[in-house]
Amino acid sequence: MSAPLIQITRGRTTVTPSAQDLAAAAECFAAEGVLKLRGFLHPDLLNTVLDLVDRADFAPRVHAGIGTELCAASGVASGTLELLMNDTALRNAIAAVTASGPIGCFEGRLYRLVPGTDHYDSWHSDVGNDRLVAMSVNVSRGATEGGVLQIRRAESPSILSEMANPTPGDATIFRIHPTLRHRVSPVTGGAPRTAYAGWFRSAPEFASLPRQGFLAPS
Repeated sequence: MSAPLIQITRGRTTVTPSAQDLAAAAECFAAEGVLKLRGFLHPDLLNTVLDLVDRADFAPRVHAGIGTELCAASGVASGTLELLMNDTALRNAIAAVTASGPIGCFEGRLYRLVPGTDHYDSWHSDVGNDRLVAMSVNVSRGATEGGVLQIRRAESPSILSEMANPTPGDATIFRIHPTLRHRVSPVTGGAPRTAYAGWFRSAPEFASLPRQGFLAPS
């Protein structure tokens, strides 16, 4: 099995030393607007993150006109993930693969969709607030079913691309653009889907933010 293209460990972000692999990933993202990052969280780090997620407090949240979910309160789990996703090496790697231009920070939330409930996600655009590229990291306990990322053009119901992300520790990045819409399909099966999701933004610079950063869910 090939090494992950980008992987976060306990101490740092590692990026494949192969220029060929990076070029291939960049070409794929340019063509498809979406890319799977397998093994994004190193297994040792993933186990720690999952333990923190298990202790997080989730509460119902409504995104007006978009969907409903459970969202984690500010705490150790969300704070740890925020710091990991704002590593300078990670931001530089994402900028290189997506040709997004400089990335100042990552802003995210920890959320959960439970099958058999009223949780849902509808078509929407994340354009605004200096957002460049979206990312979702699977931090579920075990494999999940459903919850597939779907992308289409704003003026057409035809789906351009779909990408499932059932494996804990894997991540998906995808393009944000005014002409595009996306949603997550319903979660099926018996296991909830938990993810840390948000946006790489051109501004502000993470180092300039107050210590608590974006910890309040947005």
